[in-house]
Amino acid sequence: MNKKISQNVNLQKKAAQIRRDIVDIVYRTSAGHIGGSLSETDILVALYYEVMKIDPKNPHWSERDRFILSKGHAIDAYYCVLADRGFFDKERLQTYSQFGSDFIGHPNRAIPGIEMNTGALGHGLSIGVGMAIAGKMDNKDYRVFVLMGDGELAEGSVWEAAMAAANYKLDNLVAIIDRNRLQITGKTEDVMALTPLEDKWKSFGWNVSVVDGHDIPSICNALSKENKIDGVPSLIIAETIKGKGISFMENNASWHHGVMNADQYKMACEELDKMLEVLS
Repeated sequence: MNKKISQNVNLQKKAAQIRRDIVDIVYRTSAGHIGGSLSETDILVALYYEVMKIDPKNPHWSERDRFILSKGHAIDAYYCVLADRGFFDKERLQTYSQFGSDFIGHPNRAIPGIEMNTGALGHGLSIGVGMAIAGKMDNKDYRVFVLMGDGELAEGSVWEAAMAAANYKLDNLVAIIDRNRLQITGKTEDVMALTPLEDKWKSFGWNVSVVDGHDIPSICNALSKENKIDGVPSLIIAETIKGKGISFMENNASWHHGVMNADQYKMACEELDKMLEVLS
């Protein structure tokens, strides 16, 4: 098998396994935001298994790339990826959303690998701008990646940060939008219309790419350093499906933070196990 094809299959399989892990922790704890976690999974797999410069054994390595999950409620996928990459023992996820656990429902810096507490939507890009400026000041070549939900783009602070990033020529900053077109109250275009989204970001001075957010090679290519333009921050609009990978959740806003019953859990596991079997 061609090496690139083999790598693609391996990453697809990894994404399917992460989705399986998400389903397990959400069902076991009756907590979490499963829809947005499933839509962002392929993006996180591309970042953490192919693109980012990281060392799970040394989470505070000064040369590491930084990642901010601005859509902090979609922590389920992030925890599962960090555990699988070896930032902490996977068994610790058994305590997710339990009393006294560090594994709360939003990113928490007590967890190895997490750069910043997030949860109040619209703040992640501002944090990323600060980190990118710090990298420039310290003459470091790390990159800063910020993953946002499309629903949070209604926050004005996002656009202030977008303007600042272009003003300070932060070509070490990459923002990614999980464009699943749904938020807790319905369709993003009904709640607060974003179109023409690509043109908006270009007008703010960003280098913009639009990709299939479930095509891992396309995501990796868009995130590659080769696509960087000197002095210009980068934005990836990842077209995704909320609830991706589980038929009854896909494109259904009620699964923004829905909890599965036993029958739904069984169905979700069967679908993902079948996917894993096909990819094996």
